[in-house]
Amino acid sequence: MKKSSAFTNSVFIISFLIVSLFIIWGLCFNDQLAAISGTILKATLVQFDWFYVGAVFLFLLFSIVLPFTRYGSVRLGQEKDRPEFKTGSWIAMLFSAGMGVGIMFYGVAEPVMHYSAPPVGEGFTENAARTAMKYSYFHWGLHAWAIYTVIGLALAYFQYKKQLPALVSSAFYPVLKERIHGPIGKAIDILAVTTTVFGVATSLGLGSMQISSGIEYVFAIPKTTSVSVTVIVVTTVLFLISASTGLKRGIRYLSNSTVILSLVLMAIVLALGPTVNILRIFFQTTGSYLNDLLSMSLRLEPFHKDTWISSWTVFYWAVWISWGPAVGMFIARISRGRTIREFILGVLIAPSLGCFAWFSIFGGTAIDFIHNGGNKALASAITADVSLALFELFKYMPLSTMLSIIGFILIVFYYITLADASTYVLGMISEKGNENPSLLIKITWGVIQALVAISLLLAGGLETIQTIAVVTAFPFTGIIIWMCVSFLKGLKENAISDETGEVEMHSERKSKSVGQ
Repeated sequence: MKKSSAFTNSVFIISFLIVSLFIIWGLCFNDQLAAISGTILKATLVQFDWFYVGAVFLFLLFSIVLPFTRYGSVRLGQEKDRPEFKTGSWIAMLFSAGMGVGIMFYGVAEPVMHYSAPPVGEGFTENAARTAMKYSYFHWGLHAWAIYTVIGLALAYFQYKKQLPALVSSAFYPVLKERIHGPIGKAIDILAVTTTVFGVATSLGLGSMQISSGIEYVFAIPKTTSVSVTVIVVTTVLFLISASTGLKRGIRYLSNSTVILSLVLMAIVLALGPTVNILRIFFQTTGSYLNDLLSMSLRLEPFHKDTWISSWTVFYWAVWISWGPAVGMFIARISRGRTIREFILGVLIAPSLGCFAWFSIFGGTAIDFIHNGGNKALASAITADVSLALFELFKYMPLSTMLSIIGFILIVFYYITLADASTYVLGMISEKGNENPSLLIKITWGVIQALVAISLLLAGGLETIQTIAVVTAFPFTGIIIWMCVSFLKGLKENAISDETGEVEMHSERKSKSVGQ
């Protein structure tokens, strides 16, 4: 495939025009864009909260039940295929791409915010502390990873088992057949691209804010818009260098290093913090989370005008869905040769446990310092500037400078890994499913993503782009439901085909035996 082929691909051209339109709109008429997108967001989150809650619960059930069916042993590829990456590297890559930037930003902040203003009852109480940890688990646990699981699983199946292009539209072959190559398939891929660009740009914007906060804390350089823009430019150069080294070297090595450094930071904070209480928090919250999983999963407030569910849970489900195309396609790309059962255990369970451990150690330590240590100033500082939450926590710990430096490096690493993985995915879609997209198209999308983040940051519109990302998630939720139906249809057709083949082979052998 020629490197220039992407630039004549209608999916790339239309997606580029849509993204460019929003950049111009955001720069020139940011207030108008914010008002319109905000109105749409409120309508979808409030009026269709039942749709998001029901859909994400369906994705979780789908992910939990499927491994225990006869399809659990189906291999994502041909029978001779085996995993391309070792399990440790595979989990490191999917975790870094899926949650890395997020847990660095919210790992301390969200538990403290729920503790200060819980969904039920008064803040700064023992019950508020338990509720804060439970809902942090809930928002970053099984439900989030179930969204990535169903998308990645369907894409990997059709990409490697059925030898279809590495495109979101390929997952609809059982229901659309050859029409996946026509206007309907292209429309699905365009929606996937735009959803990915806006979803990832939101993460890059949040990441740049946290990196700027780290620079202010570690190097005493004031956090300004110009510093945030410089951060985006410098990190863009860094992740493009990483992208130039390819998947097996750049992203894999960086992900492995990042996860190892994360484990080191977790171990240090566990040792220096309230160790016994952290362990208690982990076990108690895990039990509480599993015990209340069903009620939390379907919780809505039809008889009470409480917007907490819409503002937090439903908003989170929409955010994870907006990241779904990028993370799902990336996970699919690195999962050739694994069985469906192995895939689900690796994508659903392992990273969820990692998130639980992270929130217990960092969020649990922060709440312990506030609740048991009486450091309410820490809560005030965190709620005042969420991007400083991690560094504010480290102020109250021994070796605070060392911890802040490690934390700062980790934020940068996770930022680069996310950007690297997303440009890889956008490159695949732009080059009609090429599993190893050209460096030119990856650089192009890397620059576009950086420009989106910079443009709306300059226009004061980071909130706007986050709103747009969540709004685009609404139609894509329907796409994922349709994807699940198509995937099950494909599995059933494949099973019938295999059974028919076995019967024919048995009959042929029997005929030969009689003839002899």
